[in-house]
Amino acid sequence: MKRKIIIGVSVAFVFLAAIIGGSLYVMNHNDANAQNASAKPSQEATKQERKQQLLTTDEQVEDILSSMSQTEKIGQMVFVSLPGTEVDDEARYAMQQFHYGGIVLFDRNFESKEQVKNFVMDAQSGCGEKVPLFVAIDEEGGLVSRGKEVIPAPPSAEAVGHEDKAFAQKLAGEVAHDLKSIGVNVNFAPVADLGLGRERSYSKSPYEVLKFVEATVEGYRAGGIISTLKHFPGIGKGVVDSHQEISSIEATEHQLRKEDLVPFREILNGTEKGKNMDYMIMVGHFRYPAFDAENPASLSKAIITGLLRKEMGYEGLIITDDLGMGAIIKNYSFGGAAVKAVQAGADLVLVCHDYGHAEEAYMGIYEAVKAGEISEKRLDESVRRILKAKLRHGLRPVN
Repeated sequence: MKRKIIIGVSVAFVFLAAIIGGSLYVMNHNDANAQNASAKPSQEATKQERKQQLLTTDEQVEDILSSMSQTEKIGQMVFVSLPGTEVDDEARYAMQQFHYGGIVLFDRNFESKEQVKNFVMDAQSGCGEKVPLFVAIDEEGGLVSRGKEVIPAPPSAEAVGHEDKAFAQKLAGEVAHDLKSIGVNVNFAPVADLGLGRERSYSKSPYEVLKFVEATVEGYRAGGIISTLKHFPGIGKGVVDSHQEISSIEATEHQLRKEDLVPFREILNGTEKGKNMDYMIMVGHFRYPAFDAENPASLSKAIITGLLRKEMGYEGLIITDDLGMGAIIKNYSFGGAAVKAVQAGADLVLVCHDYGHAEEAYMGIYEAVKAGEISEKRLDESVRRILKAKLRHGLRPVN
């Protein structure tokens, strides 16, 4: 009898152990599956990162470009600004709906250093694009300085022009450090114009301007900021403010080539035509009858493609000045101006201060593409340059 009881207890114990062991196996197996499932996205991201590391920059550009929709490509070509000190739902919607590729900061976006850093981070995380945003600012110095309560305002170009090249380069490096500390990666400076008012030019002499522009571009390059030479082909001879009206610079072609074009031309010659994407060139809104009697420079194929791209051989990014200036909006719609700028050869159209105007510019380009007035090939030319500039400056795909 005792033997039967012992055997029964033993069997029950073995049976119970089997049940517990099986349960533990199932639990461990399920945990392992859950861990494997959660690891898959990160593994995929790692694979993507490894793949990108094995590709050259040009191959990475083609890889990203091939994954982009037509609407994403158009959005990359539009530069906008956001209102306020926080990225709200309306801003996120606009960024995601129209795939904008860059934003520009104004005083209205500044409250404190921590606040503006969070503003930029929220804009970057909220845009939902395949590559991060260009984040730009107008930090020329002097009267054209943003966020003075948050970042130190540099001296004006005119004041810097009384110093030497070493001072200009060191100053640009310091400004680059300040800008990077709040998330900015593009500065719409230096001014390469001759004798521009409001202390915005280094000098009236083309080779003096060249000297300081070269030093400033190098200071920004070393500091990791994309600089912007402006306003091609030179607005120093203008007598009307293009913020208000369109007008013509009546200089002869000989004068323009001998004077105003010198800083731009020589910078290109000294930097392998800008192929490293260390700077952009911003095109202004004046007319130049010596090159194109009909169109402002920012909308002129003769000036952007004929002169800057083909004759001067520039390989970097071309951005328009703000299409919201009086010189443009008193004569063109935002959509019409954006289309003409892209047809002329601009890579980026700048639309400041209003979501509705930015949307008009975007939709103008979109409808022109659908109508066959702007080809997919033309979009790809610009987006390749945009992607190359972003990758070269560490603005890499977010997995």
